[in-house]
Amino acid sequence: MQLRQALTAAVDHLESSDVGSPRPNAETLLMFVLGVNRAYLYAHPERELSSEEQARYDEVIAQRSKDVPSQYITGHQEFWGLDFLVSPAVLIPRPETEHLVETVLELAREIPTPRIVDVGTGSGCIALALAHELRSADIFAVDLSVEALEIAQANAARLQLDKRVRFLQSNVLEALADRRDFDFVVSNPPYVGYNEADKVQRSVFKYEPRLAVFAGDNGLVVIRPLIEQAHAVLKHCGYLAMEIGYSMRDAVLSLLSPNLWDEPQVVPDLQGIPRVIAARKR
Repeated sequence: MQLRQALTAAVDHLESSDVGSPRPNAETLLMFVLGVNRAYLYAHPERELSSEEQARYDEVIAQRSKDVPSQYITGHQEFWGLDFLVSPAVLIPRPETEHLVETVLELAREIPTPRIVDVGTGSGCIALALAHELRSADIFAVDLSVEALEIAQANAARLQLDKRVRFLQSNVLEALADRRDFDFVVSNPPYVGYNEADKVQRSVFKYEPRLAVFAGDNGLVVIRPLIEQAHAVLKHCGYLAMEIGYSMRDAVLSLLSPNLWDEPQVVPDLQGIPRVIAARKR
């Protein structure tokens, strides 16, 4: 079968399976199978696929039609212009989380050697993006999941940042409870409540790690101890910066006592949805 025909058939199959963005998904998976870029697909529509390539393509399209995320099929996801390994052990990095990185970079401009801890690091995308940009930063990355830490450490090694970031297993910040010297606590915590599970994309609900997605009935089960423990480990005027869910702005702000935190900064994403809250310790 020609490349063009295989691609058309794959798009039709994904559409019939109600998979979102069927053509980009079909192209991504064909690039993965053939080991080529998108320009190659458009330049060689008449290329004949070998029987092995066709069989492999059919296999990955079948996986995607069952809602397996393309990123888990290919094992990769781009974030902050960097290539990250991903597996079902970690949340797939998303473009919206780049707003969290941008917020921290803006706040860190005046700090010569910022000390940062990324809580719930997952793939390591936040910690490693910050390490890539802040060459003098001292960065820790913690996660409760040993499997996630293995992926994060692999990404650090691939990006040649393994000497810049220290990884620790920790439930929120418990492993660093004796510290009082952080300039930033950064986190994309689990924030989806089980009462909103029906609003989550099928692929997220079925395949992404529950530990990284859901946080109790209202989504605040991790954010509450995160705020409390962050205040303890931050130095005076240090910052807590965290990603939040689309409807969580008021609930999270109510947890940031004005006696403990200066007026928080709320950063919207490109759709105008509150995406990041940053608060400075009093």
